[in-house]
Amino acid sequence: MTYVLFRYLHFFAIFALAGALLIENMAIKPVLNSEDARNLAKVDAVYGIAAVFVAVFGFCLWFWFGKPSDFYTYNPVFLAKIGLFISIGLISIYPTLFFIKHRKTELAEIPVPKALRTCLKVELILLCIIPLLAVLMTRGVGL
Repeated sequence: MTYVLFRYLHFFAIFALAGALLIENMAIKPVLNSEDARNLAKVDAVYGIAAVFVAVFGFCLWFWFGKPSDFYTYNPVFLAKIGLFISIGLISIYPTLFFIKHRKTELAEIPVPKALRTCLKVELILLCIIPLLAVLMTRGVGL
């Protein structure tokens, strides 16, 4: 039963992460006003919190619940999945710093660098690859 609970929490956190990233991608514009910047900072906070929960519940599933940890540890498909997750986290640092910097600004217009919008798109693309790797992994590909 514990396995089911942690698997559910892991999925719930993944959906929250994906939803927040999708909202960021839909709401980002070349120029933001102060209200949009505050709202995007809040969405980015949800994104960050969800990422932490994805990692924590995933770590618990990896080492304590479900299949033996060796099933995951020595599977290159799983390691690629973890690598993509870490890459997404590293790429998200730049947008997060931008949103933190501008969350309390009163500027009428905040220009958004093209690199930031590109980072958000790349994060979303990489996130879409992770479920494919998860399916391949559960089918034993890579063992």
